[in-house]
Amino acid sequence: MQFDTVKMVLPLKKKFAVSQGETDVKTVFLTVLNNRYVGEASGSVYLGPSDEEIEAGIKEGIALLRKQDSITAETLAEISGFPIQPAARAALSGMVLHYLSGESKRYPWEVLELGTPVGVRSSVTISVDKPAEMIKAIKQCEYPIIKIKMGHEEDIMILDALDAVIDKEIRVDANGGWSCAKAEEMIHQLSRKGVKVIEQPTTSEFVDEWPHLKGKAEDVELIADESVRDMKDYARLARHVDGINIKMEKCGGIINGIQLARKARDDGKKVMLGCMVESSIGIAQSLYMSSQADYFDLDGPVLLKDDIAEGIRYDRESIEVDREIIGGPKLKRDVIEKYISE
Repeated sequence: MQFDTVKMVLPLKKKFAVSQGETDVKTVFLTVLNNRYVGEASGSVYLGPSDEEIEAGIKEGIALLRKQDSITAETLAEISGFPIQPAARAALSGMVLHYLSGESKRYPWEVLELGTPVGVRSSVTISVDKPAEMIKAIKQCEYPIIKIKMGHEEDIMILDALDAVIDKEIRVDANGGWSCAKAEEMIHQLSRKGVKVIEQPTTSEFVDEWPHLKGKAEDVELIADESVRDMKDYARLARHVDGINIKMEKCGGIINGIQLARKARDDGKKVMLGCMVESSIGIAQSLYMSSQADYFDLDGPVLLKDDIAEGIRYDRESIEVDREIIGGPKLKRDVIEKYISE
């Protein structure tokens, strides 16, 4: 088994900003097995982890994999429990899943006995900017599902613009940027504008207040994102939220992601599959488990100046996988060479 790690700095189409941070490039780490099977790790714009933490976690995880005699389906479960950083686990899980897929000539979701990805419709993100620029972006957006980043001082200036948006579904993500008082007011105002899905209105310490903050807006669903990473987090907050946003880099890969999704659905909660700013390699695991979800926020590759792999296609909001996806997305070698960071 040959294991390699590739660090890349990927430029974005435009600056990506949330209530707690911003960037115009994104550093990602690829884990590569036998020069073919690839996984990806990408941290949060503001929550991290740092590049050094991700790289150290991948190095430690690869050392653990080298001790194994072979790579089997059980290896995926073992990776989910590796004592390393979750984004590193996600990258190794993607790499191993793609290896199992390629070597068995089965689709990645078939390896895990999941349904075929069909009907996947993703939102596209309007990031934090000056109100006039955000309003312009909202009006000009061609996507039918828009997620607006809020959680900043000028949120209220965006509200009136939503009246002019027709034939589009609007979702909002505050990234924990609202106080309880502002969250209560914004949820009320947004519900009047027809917004039904709001992510992380406050920080995790105030999650138990969410049912009160929602008040009589019973048709609004409050989705926990930053607050939930694993089953322990879910057990603590489940009774307070309407759903959870599962990201591979938070939960540590697809095995843990499936467990979270199934538990949430059993409890009557909605499941959103989200992503960091990352390539189609990074969002692949979420796409493979799409049969377990209700909402999709998998626009990471759309935000990049160049995607670095082939096999997953975007047709505005619709995401489809090629028939040749066995073994996972295939790297675009010419693009990779442009963005490798030593």
